[in-house]
Amino acid sequence: MPALQRDEAQTRARLIDVHHYDIALDLTRGADRFGSHTVIQFTARAAGDTFVELKPAELHSATLDGRPLDPAALDDNRLPLTGLTPGAHELRLDATMSYSRTGEGMHRFTDPADGESYVYTQLFLDDVQRVFGAFDQPDLKAVFALTVTAPTDWTVLGNGLATQGDPGHWTLAPTPLISTYLVAVAAGRWHSVRTEHAGLPFGIHCRRSLAPHLDADAEEILDLTRRCFDRYHEIFEEPYPFDSYDQAFVPEFNAGAMENPGLVTFRDEFVFRSAVTDTERQTRGVVIAHEMAHMWFGDLVTLQWWDDIWLNESFAEYMGYQVLSEATRFTDTWTDFAVARKGWGYDADQRPSTHPVAHRL
Repeated sequence: MPALQRDEAQTRARLIDVHHYDIALDLTRGADRFGSHTVIQFTARAAGDTFVELKPAELHSATLDGRPLDPAALDDNRLPLTGLTPGAHELRLDATMSYSRTGEGMHRFTDPADGESYVYTQLFLDDVQRVFGAFDQPDLKAVFALTVTAPTDWTVLGNGLATQGDPGHWTLAPTPLISTYLVAVAAGRWHSVRTEHAGLPFGIHCRRSLAPHLDADAEEILDLTRRCFDRYHEIFEEPYPFDSYDQAFVPEFNAGAMENPGLVTFRDEFVFRSAVTDTERQTRGVVIAHEMAHMWFGDLVTLQWWDDIWLNESFAEYMGYQVLSEATRFTDTWTDFAVARKGWGYDADQRPSTHPVAHRL
């Protein structure tokens, strides 16, 4: 699939404003496929043409303002939207999507320990199209309202508070304005430890086979989370902008962690199965603090285009070390930074692959 280029993103951002997504996901269709229905409300500033991204197993139907579009027009995961007139528009997409086994899009995992299955999203950088149709670029923020149909014994987590109506039918509270790559869903028979802090629900979650190990460290993780949360409020002087703070330790994660607002995901190696060193506990703490920094710097305030990702990540890395050292018992974080992270940077700069901090993408 072709990667969206900055010039294309700028052209699209000049043409349209995106307001609202209604997304319905059906996770009850078996081990390989799930259903995805998307309704997008957007406005065209002028007459023109654009496209929406979607990578389905099958696109069943698409309509623009009630007018059917030909699903066969989908080419290289782009569906053309031609002849837009100035004003409001509604796009509807109904598709069957494929689960991923590589951590891209909607990843599905079956635990060999007990046969339980779990699914979760990882949409950074441009894998939104593997889950739902979207104008997928970071500067086209919108409100996202999701409903999820799941097996009746599953729990669904997301960016907003999740409530279950009829068994297996979940509604996630609409988000504030966020970028497409930050939308998150995780579903399965999670083992959860929940509490409240500063008037907000906090939770940590893992697969059931790791429950004893999460329970053993739950108080340390939650205490560290509370302390960092309070310190960020003191530093930023801006209230946490989302309605809950969940942290899910997920299997087969292809990164260290991801700053989805309200639902941070971590590789579940951070649920320690045996005795570990204090340095390993500190490393977990730095990652927790790093991802929390993104709630403000990255999620509330977001880069316009990907060539500024270095600033997003370097600032969160700095704040992670600083806040952990100020707010918790891990007061020597900068010593470890000098030994590990600084050396990592020097090593990269000495290689033929060294490059400027920012590229034109």
